[in-house]
Amino acid sequence: KDAGAISGLNVLRIINEPTAAAIAYGLGAGKSDKERNVLIYDLGGGTFDVSLLHIQGGVFTVKATAGDTHLGGQDFDTNLLEHFKKEFQKKTKKDITGDARALRRLRTACERAKRTLSNGTQTTIEIDSLFDGEDFNANITRARFEEINGKAFQGTIQPVEQVLKDSQIEKSKVDDIVLVGGSTRIPRIQKLLSDFFNGKKLEKSINPDEAVAYGAAVQAGILSGKATSAETADMLLLDVCPLSLGVAMEGNIFAPVVPRGNTVPCLKKRTFTTVADNQQTVQFPVFQGERVNCEDNTSLGEFTLAPIPPMKAGDAVLEVVFEVDVNGILKVTATEKTSGRSANITISNSVGKLSSGEIEKMVEDAAKFKSSDEAFSKKFESRQQLESYISRVEEIVN
Repeated sequence: KDAGAISGLNVLRIINEPTAAAIAYGLGAGKSDKERNVLIYDLGGGTFDVSLLHIQGGVFTVKATAGDTHLGGQDFDTNLLEHFKKEFQKKTKKDITGDARALRRLRTACERAKRTLSNGTQTTIEIDSLFDGEDFNANITRARFEEINGKAFQGTIQPVEQVLKDSQIEKSKVDDIVLVGGSTRIPRIQKLLSDFFNGKKLEKSINPDEAVAYGAAVQAGILSGKATSAETADMLLLDVCPLSLGVAMEGNIFAPVVPRGNTVPCLKKRTFTTVADNQQTVQFPVFQGERVNCEDNTSLGEFTLAPIPPMKAGDAVLEVVFEVDVNGILKVTATEKTSGRSANITISNSVGKLSSGEIEKMVEDAAKFKSSDEAFSKKFESRQQLESYISRVEEIVN
């Protein structure tokens, strides 16, 4: 938002790249009551994102997102650079590793070759006096380029599998596959994706370099009331929470209030109580994640509700409300119902913000450590039951 303001733009809303691309695609699709599942495959120069969207009646719902913040066209350039460094050293017995200028010139040539190989099947790299007076000339075929980057290309399929799993949608149920980002022009990338979906045709009607900006402009037009065409009428976009949001209970147990995958904007409530007699102060640590133990989740902040009327443990009614707005800003409010006393905290989307890779890891860890998390939870429940039993016995004795 600050970057937009510095550029002299009137920023109406912040949206992520896959979301903007989805709007651009929806504009051309036309509004229909028929349900459609659309996969947005966004492979740019430095990042990779995959999103699964559900479209119906002009409503776009982001069902799931995954990706890798450290994968893109620059990585393919680097792999090609390493290949040609070795070839140059083999030919000349000279190593250019320590020469920044030579590396920069070679990288530029590699990027040019990569682009050429998206249209042709072979190309030649020619650099005069690359290093220590030595010229460098080398041929590269598309097949060799694909072999050099085979592992990186194949790595783009795992996030596709992840979003299908998170969305609980079989790949046969995906109606459209939209390509976004300059790196999707690479033929091998297109073939891998098409083959994964059993030969399904890929949607390439949108210029992959312009789709995000186009979608953002359409969204701005809708928000400002300036987009009045039939295609944009009543268009609505719903994003999702990538990870659950909640608070820490006694024993550091995570209590989700907004479940993972819930559409935003949203408002969710959950009721809690006190754990000690005459307790007048309650801490509310706010976390994001999928693990039972809050230590394994991400802390977003903490606030205190005090003073509240003294009463027996378990009698107080503490209503906690989580509100997430369209920009991902979270407001958490806790209210003691008897006195009406409340406290709150507002957490911007930049606080505790996680990358797609970090989100993906947290989800994987939740599945990986499911058994140990259940054991942790049961251990705490057993302790609570024992303490409750002791408390009842003490009451009887007294």
